[in-house]
Amino acid sequence: MATTSNSSNSSIHPHMLRVLDMTRLSDSVSGHTPPGLTVWSSTKALAKACVEVSKHQPECQRRGSKRHKGSSGAATARAAPQPPGVDVHADLFVDRRSYGILRDALQAGAMGPLHIKCREFKAVDISASEIVTLLESLDPSCLRRVELCFNYFGLTGLSVILPHLSHFPELRSLKLRYSNVDLRHLTPESTIGIRRVAKQLGMLPSLRELNLGSSQLSGNLRQILCDLQAPLESLELGSCSLAPADLAFLSQSFHAPALKKLDLSGLNVSEGLLEPLRLLLEETSASLLHLDLLGCHMNNSHLELLLPTLRRCSRLRFLGLYGNSLSTAALKDLLQKTLELLDLKLVVYPYPMDCYKPAPSEFGWDFEEVVDEELLAAVTTEISHLLENSGRTDLIWTYNPFSHEALDYFSLIGFARPNSRRLQGWIPWEAPGSFTHVQPMLSGTALTLVFFPSF
Repeated sequence: MATTSNSSNSSIHPHMLRVLDMTRLSDSVSGHTPPGLTVWSSTKALAKACVEVSKHQPECQRRGSKRHKGSSGAATARAAPQPPGVDVHADLFVDRRSYGILRDALQAGAMGPLHIKCREFKAVDISASEIVTLLESLDPSCLRRVELCFNYFGLTGLSVILPHLSHFPELRSLKLRYSNVDLRHLTPESTIGIRRVAKQLGMLPSLRELNLGSSQLSGNLRQILCDLQAPLESLELGSCSLAPADLAFLSQSFHAPALKKLDLSGLNVSEGLLEPLRLLLEETSASLLHLDLLGCHMNNSHLELLLPTLRRCSRLRFLGLYGNSLSTAALKDLLQKTLELLDLKLVVYPYPMDCYKPAPSEFGWDFEEVVDEELLAAVTTEISHLLENSGRTDLIWTYNPFSHEALDYFSLIGFARPNSRRLQGWIPWEAPGSFTHVQPMLSGTALTLVFFPSF
């Protein structure tokens, strides 16, 4: 978005780009971006552009000084006004291949014409010290999410990184998937590590979303969350080896009535977790918008026990049940009894168990369950008719977990600024410094220029 400024430079350069918004690129090639362009490639391209522009800055300054010589021929280089910098708002995604160039770009941006303002930061498979180096170079005023996944640094690495996150006052979301946190067999050292990490999480006052996916918590959720200053609104605990004590703590905590998004994928309800789950859903029913119970070893009887509680989740928009052992009859019963949930827009259901058929292998002695496509098509048609006849054509039921984009925490809570006028455009990368010559097309209007470099 381009905005005007009252600075002296702005009066001299009134039509120059001030803000470049690159935050809406998809993290998948299948997203709403040109073919082959992802946030990964755009991060690397942006970093290269920032480094190149910084390299050419002295030459541009010399040329600008020559244009401002007085009529007597005397040089007035010191008085020559410099074009204001451009704030580039971007979501940064870094791995081993892009770490070096992004580090250089962030360090160059401190004095260069392009100032990267990171909104969301995602790091994959780089060390804790490298993550700290990048975090120390980010503008503290803009960062709202940090996602660290497949880094495998455990409690020790987390305790190195977390203190640096306290410098970001707007940090609301922290995702720590696949960080090799294993608390199943506690030692004196790991107990100290848990306490340290809990205290560091407590130093993040704006934190509202936490993802600990694939951490082996095993009864230690209370110890991890005990120092948080405010209730979480989104908690993702997929494949976390949760114990009944974890769900009991959560249902009694101040987080439960505030939760809008809850991911308990991989929870084994057959291991004494069904009743703790039901009690937790009771406590979250007034606020819950998104519930994911993917692969929870749930059968028809489990769903029947949960159904009265699910029906009390009056604000629910998404229900994920993929990967559970449910029959067509159980799914139809669920559909009919949740039609009253008028906010419900998407249900991801599993292949019905009665749509499977045993198929002999080529050796004739092993059996593999495969889906009967005709039976599945018949169930799909029946579900569509039920929805149509009930007047709920706004509600989508699908067995494809990848057919719809998952609801993001920030979209759930309405963080997108309403009523902003936005204009999208294209700026091909042609030469260093070309950013500084782009003119906003609408004075006083929120302007978004989506930048896609030419490769």
